[in-house]
This record gives sequence, C-alpha cells and structure tokens, in this order.
Amino acid sequence: MMAASVALAAFNTSTSTHTPSSTSAALVIPAAPTVAHADVASPAPVQAQAPASGYVGAETCIVCHENYDRTLAASKHGFAGNARTPVSQQGCESCHGPGEAHASDPTSVKPIQLARVAASTANAQCLSCHTRSQHAMWPGSQHENRNVACRDCHSVHSSKGPSLLKAKTELQTCATCHRGITNRQHRYNHMPVREGAMSCSSCHNVHGSANVKLLRAGNTVDQSCTSCHTEKRGPFLWEHAPVVDSCTTCHDSHGSNNERMLQARLPFLCQRCHVTSRHPPTVYEGFTLQTSQNANKIFGKGCANCHQQVHGSNHPNGKFFLR
Repeated sequence: MMAASVALAAFNTSTSTHTPSSTSAALVIPAAPTVAHADVASPAPVQAQAPASGYVGAETCIVCHENYDRTLAASKHGFAGNARTPVSQQGCESCHGPGEAHASDPTSVKPIQLARVAASTANAQCLSCHTRSQHAMWPGSQHENRNVACRDCHSVHSSKGPSLLKAKTELQTCATCHRGITNRQHRYNHMPVREGAMSCSSCHNVHGSANVKLLRAGNTVDQSCTSCHTEKRGPFLWEHAPVVDSCTTCHDSHGSNNERMLQARLPFLCQRCHVTSRHPPTVYEGFTLQTSQNANKIFGKGCANCHQQVHGSNHPNGKFFLR
C-alpha cells in the first residue's frame, strides 16, 4: 500500500514537470511600430531644384540683348515643350555659358561668343545637343576636318532659310563653297535640284557619312544612284563595263547641257571608248567628215537608237544591248 502511494506521487510529480504551462505555450507577436497618421497622408513637400551656380536666367540677358529672345522663340530652339531645347534648360546660357560673371562685369567678362571663338569651340556647343541622327558622324567628317563651323551655314538668331540656314535655300548655302559644282545646275537641260524636286541633301549628308563623297545611301556612287533609279541596278546577264564602273562615267549628276545629263552628246559619248570597232567609223578618224556627202551622217545619229539597253540586258540574245 505504501509502495503504491509512492509510485503515484512520483507519477504526479513527473507529469507536472513536463506539462508546459498555459503562459509559456502562448505565441509572442511583437507589436507593430506605431506610425502617425499625419506622416502617411502628408508626405514632405519636394523642394524646387535650386538654379545651377553661375546662371542668371534669360530674363537678365534680354535686359541688354533685346529681341534675341524673340528670334530664339521663333525657332525650334525656343520650343519649351521639348525638354531637350535650350529654352527648357538654361535659356541663352545653354549655348553661351553661365552669365553671372558677365552680368556683374559686362565690359571685362564675356560669355561664349559663338561667332568669334574657334570653330572647334563653337561646334562643341552645338554638339552638346546635336549628336544623334544625321549629326552623329560629324566628328571626323570631311567638313569637320576642313575646320568648317556650324555657324558657317546656320544662324540661330538671323536665319533666312529652313533648318536655321543663313541663306534662303540649301543650294545657296552649298554654293558659298562649292560654286563650281552648283553652277553646273544652271545648264539648260533638265535638272531636278534647280527645279526644286531635289536638294543637295537628297544625295549628300553634309554632317558626315561613312560613304564616299558624303553620300547618304550606298557605299559607292552607283549604289547611291540606284537607290532611286532601281531599274538600272542589275545585276544583268550582259553588263556594260562603264555602268559597272560608275554612273558618272557617262552622266554628270550635277548638271549637263546634254540630254539625260550625259557627259557628252551621242554618238561622241560612246565613241570615247568605242573608237575603232564595228560600225560606223568613229568621227575621230575623219571618215564621215571627209566629204559633204558623208558629213550629214553624223546628224541625228546615236548608238542608243539601236542599243537601247545600254545599262545592261537580261535577254539571252542581249550581248550587244539591243534588247
């Protein structure tokens, strides 16, 4: 009897020892930090960005430089809706540099005068924005290597033509340097540039190109021409050697007094190469000019009257470019 009591007491003791209390079994969840309602609903206001050091704003510039703001506003540089324009950034000082020192001492301190500084310095101001699209290849281009400045062709405040050109037309702008080429466009035959159907920039990218002669399309003169004249592109079953060489072998792309802008009249153009072959004898041999009976044979004659596919032929029997 005594042994049973001792065993029961031991059992009760062990049970009470290994059974966790209700307090120790409860999960303890940390309380969330208290956030003031005012901090969530009312974030701190964002302060306006302070103006850059050294800049005074366009309002200060136009106090002395009157009407310059009007000429700027009339161009794309003055379109405030575009974040990339000078007006939407620092105004006049976007191109001419910070003006605080100049405003304090106008006589001794001058801003960047784009009309007077070196071409490389002036171009650097323009290239700070104009680095994409057709301007991307200006560094290292033919015009850049010849120390041509943007201001030589363009004027922000006194432009007369499109794209802020100093001259009224693109042709007049190019003529300031390339007079010998632009004069050809006034020859009497059909000339698309003179007639307004094309411009110099239709074929050339004056701001830089990876191709010869600043051409826009293709890697050669032929590829540039055939970008429009696709029917002359080829390849042909029978190819004409001068056509493969260059279109300018026979044509003057800047203007001619001959039909189809040819370098010379027919048949003299063909006879520059075909001087002793087949028919008729070349005029340089004097055969057709010896007598008055033969002299009339050179009038109204042209190799293309028969050899109509002179650019090349895909006909099995087109060896002589007849079809």
